[in-house]
Amino acid sequence: MMLTLKSKLNIALKNIASQKNAFSNYITAKNLEERVILLILRDLIRLGWNVNFDKEIITVKPPGFYDKETIKKAMSYKREELICKNRKWIDSHIEFARENLADGWAAWNSEIIPSFEVCESKEQFDLFRVYRYYWSSPYSDYVGRRIKVIVRDIALPSKPVIGIIALGSSIIHIPERDQWIGWEKKTRTENLIYTMDAYVLGALPPYNYLLGGKLLSYLIASSELINLYKKKYKDKTTIISNRKANDIACIFTTSLYGKSSQYNRITYNDITLYELIGYTKGYGTLHLTDETFSAMVEFLKENNILISNKFGYGPSWRMRVIRSVANILGFDSYFLLRHSFKRAIYLTPLAWNYLEFLKGKDKKLKYYKFSSKDLTKYWRNRWHLKRKDNLDIKEVVLHFNKRDFDIL
Repeated sequence: MMLTLKSKLNIALKNIASQKNAFSNYITAKNLEERVILLILRDLIRLGWNVNFDKEIITVKPPGFYDKETIKKAMSYKREELICKNRKWIDSHIEFARENLADGWAAWNSEIIPSFEVCESKEQFDLFRVYRYYWSSPYSDYVGRRIKVIVRDIALPSKPVIGIIALGSSIIHIPERDQWIGWEKKTRTENLIYTMDAYVLGALPPYNYLLGGKLLSYLIASSELINLYKKKYKDKTTIISNRKANDIACIFTTSLYGKSSQYNRITYNDITLYELIGYTKGYGTLHLTDETFSAMVEFLKENNILISNKFGYGPSWRMRVIRSVANILGFDSYFLLRHSFKRAIYLTPLAWNYLEFLKGKDKKLKYYKFSSKDLTKYWRNRWHLKRKDNLDIKEVVLHFNKRDFDIL
């Protein structure tokens, strides 16, 4: 199977085909249509796709699979692109980020008592944003429902940041997830509103060395976080189905590199909080850079087409943009979208009857009501104290100085 693109053979395309500038950050084109095609080809060649020309037809064939190194390289391109684009902003906020972290010695001696801070002010959103650039995976945002949370350690006087969490509207159609739940299209359409995706879930230094990532993974299931979500969307309804959006039965999380050590063996009260329910088939947009996507949006604007990404119109904005571009240029969007990266899918239940509720059998959720205090205590005894027995970890943590924190 191959992807077919229609375009006349010119110097720019010859260079792409010969891979002379497939890894370049600079793509020149005579118009937006050609630029979109060139950028798609560049992104795919970087991933090992083979390109062939036949008069005015370009065929591109994907590799049999993507190994971990290829995925990491693709993510590094996206991250470098994003950081380069936002370098001036990052540099102007890096001192602000440092001020809100803990020194290693302070975190090492802290009891660690997490507290949630929902982003509402510009200052909070700026702090969340600058921290999000820290990870190797590129920064991207969800559309639809969103809640961004900064988790602080209130056991210390300065209340430094432990890490950040972001929840967004669940992707509409993931066959492996839907099959595991037992959803048919009608039931999924009715009840997807009661799920969310955790698209950011990570600890910052020095707490990341102390398994702060696992702590945040536990806190996802806390009553406090659920109540913050319910409060934010108390009076909200979706435009498409006019349904209330403030109940939440479970949270989905994905891992790009297969099984995740962060989610492994996370249980509480004999309940598995991160159940591996399957692997995606690789349908998505992660293999295309933001530069390519932005060019697609501009191309649609040039053709007087605007794809809405506002709340209530569904979470698959990027896919709808790509499909619209494909319709104009005449290529198979499904083939392009289904050759992205496979992900491991994890499910975090929030209620005893979450499955029956999502299937439409129960009308009211019976929440677990796990407190953040109890979850933190369990994490501390199960993971944190054992981690502190590691002398190598102790050395790393104690040598961390928040003045050295940077985003490179």
